[in-house]
Amino acid sequence: MSFAVAPEAYDRFMGRYSVPLAPQLAALAEVVAGQRALDVGCGPGALTTELVRRLGPAAVAAVDPSEPFVDAARERHPGVNVERAPAEELPFPDEAFDAALAQLVVHFMADPVRGLREMARVTREGGIVAACVWDHAVGGQGPLSLYWDAARELDAAVEDESGLAGSRAGHLTELFAAAGLHEIDETQLEVTVEHRSFDEWWEPFELGVGPAGSYAAGLDPERRAELRERCRDRLPAAPFEVTARAWAARGLV
Repeated sequence: MSFAVAPEAYDRFMGRYSVPLAPQLAALAEVVAGQRALDVGCGPGALTTELVRRLGPAAVAAVDPSEPFVDAARERHPGVNVERAPAEELPFPDEAFDAALAQLVVHFMADPVRGLREMARVTREGGIVAACVWDHAVGGQGPLSLYWDAARELDAAVEDESGLAGSRAGHLTELFAAAGLHEIDETQLEVTVEHRSFDEWWEPFELGVGPAGSYAAGLDPERRAELRERCRDRLPAAPFEVTARAWAARGLV
């Protein structure tokens, strides 16, 4: 899935959760000074920023299929090699990196196993491939779980994100194994984000970002208002915190 939305919209919608998630994924991948790392599906660059902080811009490369995101990542990270490409066709030679990371991307890959296999190809032998996906399973604890619970109550036939790759416990491990990775470890990552008001939490859903935003944008005004109020009923009085869980895995090449 390619995100043809303004980078600022993505920042408001998912960046509020992905920015604090990035250091945890980088730590899981054991990214340390002196290495070269690749950010696959970089978006506007939440994880790229963390990799640059650890390694410096010359040691970081990034790819994304979305032209607006590539432009934003280049502007925000001078010196980083940012290319427009899907995960399944990485424009780098074999064993070019010490680590390849995919934050909140595997579930949007057209072919997750092929994408992970490509990440392994461009990583040196003994290097690390790491990825994380929000817990989108029904009854899960991702940042969008409350929203999708309300949407399913409104429309039992809604196409939510619960069936996407890696969004349930253990599935990333299965995908990593299918891609030929070794010594695979799966864990949970958590972030807690404070929201000052309900509107501050809700309004980014109306920006059309990702499946959740596309669903909200496709509703007529009355149904969208009903969805909004169902979400409001599920949240405590503001200010409130949302603790979101991601499934994460790492494996050796």
